[in-house]
Amino acid sequence: MTDFHVHLLVLVCLNVVIVSGLALVSRTGQLSLGHGAFVGIAAYAAVLANMKAGWPFWLSALGGIACAALVAFVLGWVILRLRGVYFVLVTFAFAELVRLALLDWATLTGGANGIAGIPPVTLFGFAFDTKLRFLVLALAFAAASVFFLKRLATTPTGHACDAVAENPALAEASGLNVHSIQLQAFVIGCAIAGLGGVLLAHYVGFVSPESFNTALSINVIVMLVIGGRQSVWGPLIGAAILTPLPELLRGAVQTQHIFYGAALILILHFLPGGLASLAGRLFKGEEQRA
Repeated sequence: MTDFHVHLLVLVCLNVVIVSGLALVSRTGQLSLGHGAFVGIAAYAAVLANMKAGWPFWLSALGGIACAALVAFVLGWVILRLRGVYFVLVTFAFAELVRLALLDWATLTGGANGIAGIPPVTLFGFAFDTKLRFLVLALAFAAASVFFLKRLATTPTGHACDAVAENPALAEASGLNVHSIQLQAFVIGCAIAGLGGVLLAHYVGFVSPESFNTALSINVIVMLVIGGRQSVWGPLIGAAILTPLPELLRGAVQTQHIFYGAALILILHFLPGGLASLAGRLFKGEEQRA
């Protein structure tokens, strides 16, 4: 396995973590177009705490994730009463606001030049300073995020999330606190995205406001929709298929966007449950033929 293949696997694992965060938000019936902003908030907060304040990685990472969760709590408390396109538009506007703030606050964030020379992850004196070492770490966090979603789906909280997504009015009438459930999912989902951002910053060694622009949020949504919004395997399938594409199609940048658009339209039309539902459909077809 070459360094390039290891690099792609690392990116797939990091995207699995980030998309898993959005999958949790989506499980309550909301779809955020500002997910990339929380990846960026956590990444910048952790990098600044690590490089400027001298905090160890684990403490700066927790600080970055806490910042993303706190911002998500404040924002979610206000906007989670919105539904559909209104919620999407507000999250989009928030993401742009965060990007512009990072650009303008140049004395702290480096502005458009970003922050370079970010040290690799170091835990208990062990540095994950090679691609292969980092892959082990990224695999562990990706597996943990998928395991978390899988466990959540079987708990009463997971069933409550499904009920809220299916019919918020009926869920409220049944005694569920819809706003509280959506807020909890939004905060935890953004914290998981923040974890992905912290790992990404220390893996790449560089952050800039454009690293967390709207394109990132859109790519995360496309991965989730193509993988499967309602499946715990959706983030894994979507990230595994779409992450390598920009690298494989690097010679034809315009083709990437055409492929993304065509794939999204086809999946929404023929497989609204995403590729994760394909196995179930095939199995059902076999049963009917039998």
